[in-house]
Amino acid sequence: MPRPARSAPTGLLARENANDEIYERIYVAILEHRLHPGTKLGEDRLAKIFNVSRARVREVLSRLAHEQIVELYPQRGAFVAQPTPQQAIDVFEARRLIEPAILKRLVTQLTPDKVARLRQHEELEHDARRRDDRRAVVRLSGEFHVLLAELAGNSALLRSLRELSTLTCLIIFLYDAPTATSCRADEHAEIVDAIAKRDTARAEKLMLAHLDHIEHSLSLDNNTVEVDLEAVFRD
Repeated sequence: MPRPARSAPTGLLARENANDEIYERIYVAILEHRLHPGTKLGEDRLAKIFNVSRARVREVLSRLAHEQIVELYPQRGAFVAQPTPQQAIDVFEARRLIEPAILKRLVTQLTPDKVARLRQHEELEHDARRRDDRRAVVRLSGEFHVLLAELAGNSALLRSLRELSTLTCLIIFLYDAPTATSCRADEHAEIVDAIAKRDTARAEKLMLAHLDHIEHSLSLDNNTVEVDLEAVFRD
């Protein structure tokens, strides 16, 4: 008889869960523009903030670096990525290739529950705008695209889009795209309407226009700002 699968040791699971929590807090801080491009992510300061070891912080930073969200420099440490203008162009080129494929797959696998989740997210965006919660607007705008990939059900596309979406948030901040117009809620709503009608061609056309609109709103002025890490992660 085959041996039953062995579960991971409790200590290992606890470490992975702690790492995931730190990762998510840094990830969300980037999405909400609380962590700016070029911010130094000192291991000692982060270890103190999250009450973990430097080794634990190093694992998280390595994961973020693998996803190109963080840049690691020998003898200097870790910094939030600062995409160059050419890297920004590359990101949007990749998104124009990937997101239509995500939409096509989503429409073929569409269910009422998936439409309901998209409508729910759409309402969260509208609510954030009504409350003028800029951080929530930025985060939810990025998460909308990740949600599309999640609902499409392809894990490789999801990983790619999550990385590209985070880089886009950095690009928007770095090149000062006006968030209120660069990712408008009505554009997302139109995309959701097309998906709900299973109109793949219209959904793809709207998505490409949406990405073009974001990219064309970028300016190339680079403003680096000092950030207080303790204030960013203060509960």
